[in-house]
Amino acid sequence: MTAEKRSFPGVSTAILGVLVAIGLVLVVIRFAYGLGAVTNLTDGRAWGLWISFDLYCGVALAAGGFTLAGTVYVFNLKKYYPIVRSAILTAFLGYLMVIFALLVDLGQPWRMWHMIIYWNLHSPLFEVGWCVLLYTTVLALEFSPSVFERFNLQVPLRVIRAIQIPLVIAGIVLSTLHQSSLGSILLLMPDKIHPLWFTPILPILFLLSAISVGLAMVIAETSLAGKGLGHHVDLDILAGLGRALPYILGLYLVVKLGDLLVAGELGLIFSSGRYSILFLVEVVGGVVVPLVLFALPSVRRSRPALFWSALLVVFGLVLNRFNVSLMALAPRPGTVYFPHAIEFAVSIAVVSAGVLAYILANRYLPIAHDEPAAEAS
Repeated sequence: MTAEKRSFPGVSTAILGVLVAIGLVLVVIRFAYGLGAVTNLTDGRAWGLWISFDLYCGVALAAGGFTLAGTVYVFNLKKYYPIVRSAILTAFLGYLMVIFALLVDLGQPWRMWHMIIYWNLHSPLFEVGWCVLLYTTVLALEFSPSVFERFNLQVPLRVIRAIQIPLVIAGIVLSTLHQSSLGSILLLMPDKIHPLWFTPILPILFLLSAISVGLAMVIAETSLAGKGLGHHVDLDILAGLGRALPYILGLYLVVKLGDLLVAGELGLIFSSGRYSILFLVEVVGGVVVPLVLFALPSVRRSRPALFWSALLVVFGLVLNRFNVSLMALAPRPGTVYFPHAIEFAVSIAVVSAGVLAYILANRYLPIAHDEPAAEAS
């Protein structure tokens, strides 16, 4: 893999910077005047776009970090070493964006530290909060060799390399726990979520879908980095990820449809009005179609085909998280919710900040590597 880096178009980075600046101004307004001034949330709809997109989608889309780290350092598949740092960077930035979005969304974010002192062992949110906090710390440590190498800090670099395998294992455990626990939170609302999405095995479905979208995100972001930053990754690496996806997507599909069959609710797929449409678009467009595409050798031999197939998986995951946490979640009777323009603007700013940070990290830090170094041995 060549390490040649192109300067990302100045206009693009300038646009991202403007979007981030606008978002920061809106966040100041939010803290000055409260959630009511910048959102359409009410007592009848206590969460909206920021939870469904920034949290539920954001955490899942960052799953490429623990899947690739486990693949390279635990299962010793060094073939994927050239993209592991990029995947960890994406995951680290993703979790930082999730934390920032939560701070903006919470009514009293200055009390976020309370979970560290006041333990509620019966709350799924307690487990999610601790896992996100700890896993973000793990990701920072996993990413730190890029910084240490950049500034030639050999002592901390040796320390991180010495504990790398335990760090990766800790990351896998923590990710498994909180990816599934995000589904556990929704188990508290069995009478509010449409039966096409509510199931006691939501934690398992959340974990399986996160693993699949993690691999898809690595394909997508690696492809985009190749175009925008000049990082060339061997097609065989991306094809290898694509080769694994039909099995994971297939397992997810069997579990999801099997659960509906066992519950006697399979017929709801075609008899639930708009929910049937949402379900079919999600499952057919985001699971079945990419499953078939990734199973085709001709698709795995084509960079554009791999990229667009991966985007279908991302689309399916995003729609699933919106369906289960927003569109199929019944509000209080008489309540209507559609996100405020400022809610969209803040989410766009958060994503823009992540993309801008990714570009800058690739520009100034050794993210792209050619061959496994000592840290991979």
